[in-house]
Amino acid sequence: MKIKLFFGRVLTAIFGGGIAIILFVLFVDREKEIITTPEPQTIQLAGLSQGPSGLVDLTIAAESSVKSVVHITTVYGNEEYQSNPFYDFLFGNSRRGYQTQPAMGSGSGVIISKDGYIVTNNHVVKESNFISVVLNDKRSYEAQLIGQDPYTDLALIKIDEEDLPKMELGNSDELKLGEWVLAVGNPFNLTSTVTAGIISAKARNLGIMRSQMSIESFLQTDAAVNPGNSGGALVDSKGQLVGINTAIESRTGSYSGYSFAIPVTIVKKVIADLKEFGHVQRAMLGVSIQSVDAKLAQDKDLDKIEGVFVAGLTQESAADEAGVEIKDVILAINGKDVNSPAELQEQVSKYRPGDEIKVLIKRNGKKKQLDVVLRNSLGNTNVIKSKNLAFLGADFEAISQKEKYRLQINRGVKVKNLRSGKLKDENIKEGFIIYKINDKPIYKVDDIKEAIDEVNDGGIFISGIYPNGSVKYYAFSLNGD
Repeated sequence: MKIKLFFGRVLTAIFGGGIAIILFVLFVDREKEIITTPEPQTIQLAGLSQGPSGLVDLTIAAESSVKSVVHITTVYGNEEYQSNPFYDFLFGNSRRGYQTQPAMGSGSGVIISKDGYIVTNNHVVKESNFISVVLNDKRSYEAQLIGQDPYTDLALIKIDEEDLPKMELGNSDELKLGEWVLAVGNPFNLTSTVTAGIISAKARNLGIMRSQMSIESFLQTDAAVNPGNSGGALVDSKGQLVGINTAIESRTGSYSGYSFAIPVTIVKKVIADLKEFGHVQRAMLGVSIQSVDAKLAQDKDLDKIEGVFVAGLTQESAADEAGVEIKDVILAINGKDVNSPAELQEQVSKYRPGDEIKVLIKRNGKKKQLDVVLRNSLGNTNVIKSKNLAFLGADFEAISQKEKYRLQINRGVKVKNLRSGKLKDENIKEGFIIYKINDKPIYKVDDIKEAIDEVNDGGIFISGIYPNGSVKYYAFSLNGD
């Protein structure tokens, strides 16, 4: 009986299982997908490679960028004492000839063309009489100064070489807060140093270049930058140049958390002008501007805290001619939103006099787009070129070390082949050694050209010495007799 009962139960179980299988086959939709739980996937940021650990990998960007960053050393003379004729008459000339030894400086630069053009900071090469460039592979060259712009703290130099590893230029406008960047340079003469950080802020105005013509719209990062990094590269994850490292926020003189770089959008425009004209073509909108904050919005009855407030307007300027009015709020330049004076200056600085831009303004709560033709500092659209020295009526040559030692001076350029011109009109004689024009020390012939280029209006004051030791001063106007 027990055996019959056992086999009966087995047959019942088999029969019941078969019926279940038949029902499943007949009534369940075979086309429905069976949902499974996927394997966990690692999220990867666009444009960034990852190592085995899943962390952002910047090694490719670092390896490529160090080849394009150079070490710059400069030699320049310290200011020596020059006698004052009135002081000497009263008290004697006991200190004439006092001077210190030439000083040296160092910084970094970025190769931007295969034929040897290098961008750096103006303060790295300013007033130097010798510039040396050492490549990443240790080759060394003397560099020529092509041009400099104190208003953006940029300079362009060149070495005589071909097929150099240039760095591709990126787009700093596309940088996002929190994006990874590398600072590449030569801090404390430690060549080819790479540090990493993120973009902490954009369009920072620090007020370190104290001039009304200065343009400050720095990228702020927390990548470590120290003395010697100036002129070096700020590089994105693709190895492209997005900025030139320029300054640090520090009470000690060394890195303490934040560094600042000139955006490559400004760099592109400045170096293009220096290469083509030897002088930056500065476009002017012709407005005085303020940031819009809660207090200003309330005081001026603005409906929103946005844009840049037009507080003043230059008559017959580009903005005035286009119809911009005081109390307008500028919202965008050529489609790029601007919410601070620094952002507005950065966008306008991309263009040259004569370029037409679209300016979006808000007036009485209503938006309006204006077409504005930018102008230069003289109020027109002409190209401003470096001044020609022909009007001086002379040739110039560097003085020898023997002459420097004999006259106890550490710099100077000698006047020769005097002919009709400003120098002859002022009774300057051949052999006169110019060692200063206005406040600029003169070490080489190019310094004379640069000193005169810096004079927009007014006069020239020349300090110098004759071969017999007689110190003389001359002054004349550039605009008339």
